[in-house]
Amino acid sequence: MSLAKYAVTAENSRGRMFKDYDNVNRSEFQRDRDRIIHSGAFRRLEGKTQVFAYHEGKSYRTRLTHSIEVAQIARTICKSLKLNEELSEALALAHDIGHAPFGHAGERGLNKAMKNFGGFDHNIHSLKIMCETETHYPNFKGLNLTWETLEGTIKHNGAIKKIADEWLKAFNKKFPLDLKKLPSMEAQIASLSDDIAYNNHDIDDGFRAGFFSINQLRELDFVDDIIAKFDYENPYASDELRIYAITRSLIGEMVYDILDETKKNLHKLNINSLDDVRQAKCFVADFSPLMHRHIKKLHEFLCEHFYNHSNIARMDRKSQCIVEELFAAFMNDERLLPDKQRRMMDKNMSDKAKADIICSYIADMTDAFACEEHQKLFNVSYRF
Repeated sequence: MSLAKYAVTAENSRGRMFKDYDNVNRSEFQRDRDRIIHSGAFRRLEGKTQVFAYHEGKSYRTRLTHSIEVAQIARTICKSLKLNEELSEALALAHDIGHAPFGHAGERGLNKAMKNFGGFDHNIHSLKIMCETETHYPNFKGLNLTWETLEGTIKHNGAIKKIADEWLKAFNKKFPLDLKKLPSMEAQIASLSDDIAYNNHDIDDGFRAGFFSINQLRELDFVDDIIAKFDYENPYASDELRIYAITRSLIGEMVYDILDETKKNLHKLNINSLDDVRQAKCFVADFSPLMHRHIKKLHEFLCEHFYNHSNIARMDRKSQCIVEELFAAFMNDERLLPDKQRRMMDKNMSDKAKADIICSYIADMTDAFACEEHQKLFNVSYRF
């Protein structure tokens, strides 16, 4: 299938930071996708929280299953819009690779612990993992991914008008990512697919956890319409089948809404090239105003019945404390760190440099490993 004139093509990629071998069997973005999938950071997403902690139940979403769902939705949308599916898939699989353990609670904990050292941003940490931490090749650090994959990852939430992070400033000088411009259409689709995936799988996970009922969901008029139609056609269906009908229908409606609104924006904004996409004043790919209102109502519902539930709030509190206490312990006594991290330090190192090493070490942990490290350090009855 020929791609649209505003799509990213592998042939016109801006390339990689380091000279790399050629591959006749895979495109540049297929190679990026495969390098991400084979990285240790990607595998660790299996043990990182989406909403529920890793031990709450094996069938709840993790960061890994969430990323796979995002990739599936992104490919579907890109195929319909004649965009580069392979790039969008790579971006979708990579978008949470730098997330801390315990989901957003862990990120809040690290950001608070790093408040005197520039804070913590998981998109920047994703870039660090791709460009430094994951070293699979003898001649350079990192995975040596294409410019387009790195750019789409760091701009997951849009253009970056002001660069506050010192590491990102230094990296951008070595390998400029046009941070003030919008990302590609493929990156925009990956970001929107993230919204579709987490909103809908949180409906499923929250319902199965018993935090709300089908009848409570019907308070949302657009959900009520779905259930009314489903019940008419399937009067004896179980609630489990009804929840699948809700999420299945909502995903479909959101995908079709993006396709329709994006086509309108392509015409309205006169998008005829990839450069037009990057120079635009707003995302070209988007939901319609009506769908934005539906998503806002859905998010408010999930906040009230799910995200702010006492069980989740208590788990978040404990998770944030674990991260903050680990950081404080390692900062106060670097001897507590593993040999690999200790070898990265020296006596003349600034507190900022030391904090960066500790932050990266904690951010790379799975939920289970962070809990175990905390037990070892703070539970006096735990085995030595």
